[in-house]
Parts: sequence; structure tokens; C-alpha cells
Amino acid sequence: MLNDIKNDAQTRMGKSIDSLKHDLLRLRTGRASTALVDGIKVPYYGSDMPLTQVASVSLADARTIVITPWEKQMVAPVEKALMASDLGITPTTAGTVIRLNMPALTEERRRDLAKMVGHEGENAKIAIRNVRRDALQQVKDLLKEKLITEDDDRRVDDEIQKLTDKAVKDVDAVVKAKEDELMAI
Repeated sequence: MLNDIKNDAQTRMGKSIDSLKHDLLRLRTGRASTALVDGIKVPYYGSDMPLTQVASVSLADARTIVITPWEKQMVAPVEKALMASDLGITPTTAGTVIRLNMPALTEERRRDLAKMVGHEGENAKIAIRNVRRDALQQVKDLLKEKLITEDDDRRVDDEIQKLTDKAVKDVDAVVKAKEDELMAI
């Protein structure tokens, strides 16, 4: 029973960290990454489809993403979806190939992105603390129902706090790595 609560808390904390990593992949650094266009939807025969399902997405070099729609008539809708996205990059079209050239980041933009990374890290820490709160509440409920002893309560509280501390350290490490990547010229 107590192990289930701890395992559930550990799993949910791990998912918070994974979510942070996934969100930070979409953040534009100076380098091109196919993850930047993962969230873009393109209208395709009446429904919105992910860009990766209507086109091939690859990297030409460290600063260029190449998008090749599988159907010639999809070039214009893909280009329109890229323009409407929050990437802030104007696509260049040559025939059926669409290129996204990543401009070098200015120092001011790097600082802004570093602040965004810090904010995302704080949100992940809040999610982890919420998981801790839920787990501790479950343990307190078991104590009220006299299904566990006070010693068990204190021991599990300490173990959950250790899990929380480890998860927060992991979040700090992920944020630090992304900030270092952003500030590297």
C-alpha cells in the first residue's frame, strides 16, 4: 500500500521531468532540430494533421530544416502553416522543397529564452511538489483510518521528500543544460 503510493509518486515525478525535456526540445536554440516543427498542424483533406504525417522533415545542416511534402499540392498549405506557427521563421520554398533557415540568436534573445527555460523549470518543480502533496495526503488519509502507524507515516514522508529532492535536482540539471546550450555561441 505504502510502496504503491511511493511508486506512483516516483512515476508521476518522472513524467513531469520527461514533459519538461519534451517542452524544451521545442524551444528554438541557434541550431536546427526537427522537434521544432513537431507541434505544427497542417490542413489535409478537411482535418488538421501533424506536419510529420504529410511531409518528410530532415536537417540539411546545423541551421537548416528541410521539409518535403509528399504531395505537390500540399506545398502551399504546409508553407502557410509554418508562417502561422510561433516559430518566427519565414520558410523559403524552391519547387516542392521548403527550407527553414535558423538565424543566429542575438544576445538579448538568448537571455529571453534562458528566462523561458527557467520558467518552464519552475513549472516542472511546481508539478513535482503537487505530486508530493498528493502522495503525503494519501499517507495522512491512511493514518487517519489507522491502516498505518505514525512511524510508517514519518518514514514514508521522509522517503517521499527524498524522491522530491532528487526530482528537483534532475529538473535543475535539465534547465542548466538547456541554458548552457542557449548561451553557447
